[in-house]
Amino acid sequence: MGSAAEQVQDRLRGVAVGLLTPFDETNQIVHDGIRENATRIYDAGIRTFLAAANISEYHSLSRDERVAVVETAVDALPEDACVLAGVGGSTSNARDLIRAYDDVGADAMMIMPPDHTYLHERGLLAYYEKLDEASNRPLVPYVRGFDPSVEYLGDLTRIDGVAGIKYALPDPIKLGAGVAAGADDVVWVDGLAEPYAVSFWAEGAEGFSAGVSNFRPEVGLELFEALSAGEWERARALRNACLPYQDFRDETGEDNQIDGAISIPAVKKGLDLAGLNGGAVREPIRPLSAADERRAEELYEQLDRDIERQLERERPAASEQ
Repeated sequence: MGSAAEQVQDRLRGVAVGLLTPFDETNQIVHDGIRENATRIYDAGIRTFLAAANISEYHSLSRDERVAVVETAVDALPEDACVLAGVGGSTSNARDLIRAYDDVGADAMMIMPPDHTYLHERGLLAYYEKLDEASNRPLVPYVRGFDPSVEYLGDLTRIDGVAGIKYALPDPIKLGAGVAAGADDVVWVDGLAEPYAVSFWAEGAEGFSAGVSNFRPEVGLELFEALSAGEWERARALRNACLPYQDFRDETGEDNQIDGAISIPAVKKGLDLAGLNGGAVREPIRPLSAADERRAEELYEQLDRDIERQLERERPAASEQ
């Protein structure tokens, strides 16, 4: 792979934080909020950012809004940061979006999970190949929402422009099989955040996307450091600190039976509690109920205590070195 792909791969070996899209009371994007979030999270040590992603409410943004959100992120961040821009939809629409992202300086294209009701693995591979033709920027397909074969995962790694795969299936065994079947020069990323970081790392993942690390990046950075050093007990303790808030994100919320419905407003609440910019959500997502807001506040306080307790354990060991 060329130097551009290698630079993106280097950034994929880390913590990828999603830049959520804050909306104001009139449903307009607050670009100053995106800029501030990006800058402060970068200053905390994060170097990989997902813009116009699922967690950014990709499907509630227009084509022009997606481009504007990515441009805001690129302009806000120093050159050593890596911005992956979300791409989806029909082949022609996706290729158009890729070219627009090229123009504003995105570093790579994160190809969104397919939203078709009916899929064919060979057809999906052909889709990625056609998107690859639209740009020299690396591609990072996002595998989620369907159950592909191991053969498909291996073939996906052999598309020329694919530099990494964001794997978001709750199946570490299939991940390990896909890594074994795939090309050696593709970076696999845990797309299910901190809860799966330990098990996916053991199967060949080299980075992970953020959950609570979207608003508390220090815990993600500490977790990545522990995994990289093979410090499994420490890694599990940090993972466990994230679980209560992450489990909360998986809930349905009020008057609803669909799991995960409060995932994005829960993260936006976490951003607000951390002094960052969460903002409102757009339909079909609903804001947290008053009761869930209170639970988010309680869980954030617990997260804060658990992170501090874990970091305090590490400080004496660091001071002895």
